[in-house]
Formats: sequence, structure tokens, C-alpha cells
Amino acid sequence: MTILLVSLAIFLAVSVPIAITLGLSSLLLMQVNDISWVTMAQNTFESINSFTLLAIPFFILAGHIMQVGGISERLMDFASALLSWVRGGVGSVAVLTTMIFSTMSGSSSATTAAISPTMIPAMEKKGYPKRFAAATSASAGELGSVIPPAINMIVLGMVANISIGSLFLAGIIPGIMVGLSLIIVVMVIAKIKDFDPVTKVDKVQWFKNVLKTFADAFFALLMPAIILGGIYMGWFTPTEAAVIAVVYGLIVSLLIYRDLKLKDLFPIFKKAAFTSSIIMIIVAFAGIFGHILTTERVPHQLGEFIGSITENPIIFLLLANIMLLVIGMFIEAIAAIVIIVPILAPLAADFGIDPIHFGMIMILNLAIGMITPPVGVNLYVACQVANLRIEQIIRPVSIFFGVLIVNLLLVTYLPVLSTWLPSLGD
Repeated sequence: MTILLVSLAIFLAVSVPIAITLGLSSLLLMQVNDISWVTMAQNTFESINSFTLLAIPFFILAGHIMQVGGISERLMDFASALLSWVRGGVGSVAVLTTMIFSTMSGSSSATTAAISPTMIPAMEKKGYPKRFAAATSASAGELGSVIPPAINMIVLGMVANISIGSLFLAGIIPGIMVGLSLIIVVMVIAKIKDFDPVTKVDKVQWFKNVLKTFADAFFALLMPAIILGGIYMGWFTPTEAAVIAVVYGLIVSLLIYRDLKLKDLFPIFKKAAFTSSIIMIIVAFAGIFGHILTTERVPHQLGEFIGSITENPIIFLLLANIMLLVIGMFIEAIAAIVIIVPILAPLAADFGIDPIHFGMIMILNLAIGMITPPVGVNLYVACQVANLRIEQIIRPVSIFFGVLIVNLLLVTYLPVLSTWLPSLGD
């Protein structure tokens, strides 16, 4: 295990991609322990030989179609019409649009990439500092991993053998709670810093604008209702829902909005295939890494260690949160899920913690990792759009980070926030 962890740290320190890092570290330990390389081939294949995982490339493809096909722009217009009367309206629109887009994209980084190019310049025009605008976009983007249908939930459900539909339901209340808290932060800071003042809007004109933008965005807003409603009603599985999302997105973008042209399809499919391949490689090599951890009895040893520290589930959850936050800083979310779930999930069960509740704790922790350096993907996406360096947005991001930690603690110690909706489904 020393060889495994030291090699992992060295590879990460020299910026070797996480997928290759997991594979090389596993390969090195197998060589030292004289384990056949055939084992690696078998385990990596078994890790991705899953019907459930087919949902990942299709949700990614659906997200790219929506981004290019005019769906995201109509969602922004609708959100803008709704919140045009509040202080910090543009920043609030950025968060609300992200919440709506998250119900279709399934990916935190994809959501950030779709919303940032439009909302960061719009916030700048209203007087927001560029650093704060980029921090808002990056922080709101994490909702793509919390609000269903999230790719991380699909992977977690597969690894932990938890109903993916139940995880989707569990993410609704925490996702709304996080989104609303981010909107409140934007409004408060806008008032304190005196930017983006309230624009007086005639009530009749406001209502007309809301109706008009709602009508324009109707088919876009119908998409999450079809996807999530179909899953919860038992009409189709999450994987089938992902395929339906692609077909529906193509029909709306090509035939109804007509913002998507046939010439755009190949670049969209190419980009989606590239992104999907990266994720699947991570899952594959994380599978062999997790297999080695299990073979070396790491979960058992860690369980004995934590059991020697505390028998209190409250303390265990606190330790688990700290561990997950640190892991989220250095390891990509999907890789972390495949590696850590087999270790922590049995421990949580021993402490009598509901698996769906603990699953949401993991999801929210690793979503926060999307805005914590050095591996915070959302930070890099937002900084690339805003032409900033990572260190320039750390301070404004820290404000949102504090709010997200409060949300994490609420979800951790109020299980009903995660378990109430799934219990209604039962």
C-alpha cells in the first residue's frame, strides 16, 4: 500500500492525468506483487461493461446538443425575465439558469461551460467584478452534479448498488437548497458592494415578459419533466432516459428552434465522444485501483481504524466529510466515487446510516471539489472563459465555499433532506 499511495502522489504531483495515474499506480503494485497483468485487463473491462454506464455518453451528448441548439439561451432569457426585479438580478439569473440547465446536462463541468460564456460578460456589464462573476459561475456549476439527472449519481448508484432513481429523488431538495443559498449570497453581496441595482419593472410588463420567455423556452423546460418524470413513473430506466434526452434535444433543436444545423452534428458528436472516452477511461482504471484496495483489505483496515476512534455516527460523518473534501481537492469526482465508495459505504452501513443519505453526502462533497484547487475543474472552465488565473478568483470563491459547507452540514445531519422524497417513492 505504501508503494501504491506514494506512486499515486508522485504521478499527481507531476501532473499525470488522473486516469493514467490510477492505471500506472495499479500496474506498479501488480508488478511488485507478481500479479498477472491479465487481472488488470479483466477488471478494467468489467468496470465499464455495464448497461447503466451507457447513460453517461448519452447525457453528455444531450448536454452538448442543448448548448449548441439554442436551449440554454432560452433558459437564460426565461430566468432573466423572472428575476429582473431583484437586486443582483443578473448574478441570480446565472444561478437560476444553472439550476434549470442542470436538470438536463448531468455534468458539473458541462453546465459551467454552457452557462459561463453568456453570463460572465452579462454580469460584467452590470458592474460585477470579473473575478466575482467567474466565481459565481464556477460555484453555481457544481449544481450539475447535485441536481438530477447527474452522471456522478449514476456511477455512485452502480458502484454502491443503490437505486439510481432514488438517488435522483434524493438530490432534488439539496440541489434546490444549494441553488437558493447561492442566489441569496449574490443578492447580499450585490447590495453590500452596490452593483447591479434593482430595475423598476411594471408588474404588467414583467408578467408579459415572463409569459413570452416561458413560451419561447417551453420545449426546453419540458425536457427535464420528460426525463425525470419518465424515470420516477417507471416508464424507462436512467439509461433509456439519456437516449430519450438526446432524441428530444435533436428534435427540438433541429425542427422547432432550428438553431442547430446538420453541419453542427459532427462536431457535437465528436466532442461528446471525446469527453465520454475520458470519463470511461477513468472509470475503467479506477475499477482496478479499487480492486487492489479491496484485495489489500484497505476497507477492513480503515473500518477497524475508525472503529477504534469512535463509535458515534455523528463523529464518523464529520470524519467522512473531512476525508471526502480532501479527496475532492485532488481526485476527479468519478474516480473518487469508484475508489472511495467500496471503502466508506460499508462503514456507513455499520454505523446505521441510510445508504441514500450517505450517497448524497458523497455527491455534495465531491461537487464542492469542483471548485477547490488544484483539481477544481469548474474553476479552470470559468477562468478560461473570463481570461483569469486561478489564484485571482480564490477569494470570491471562498465566500461561496463557506455557504456550500453550511449546506453540506445541513444535508449531513438532517437526513430527511435526502431521504424524504425517496421514501415517498417507496
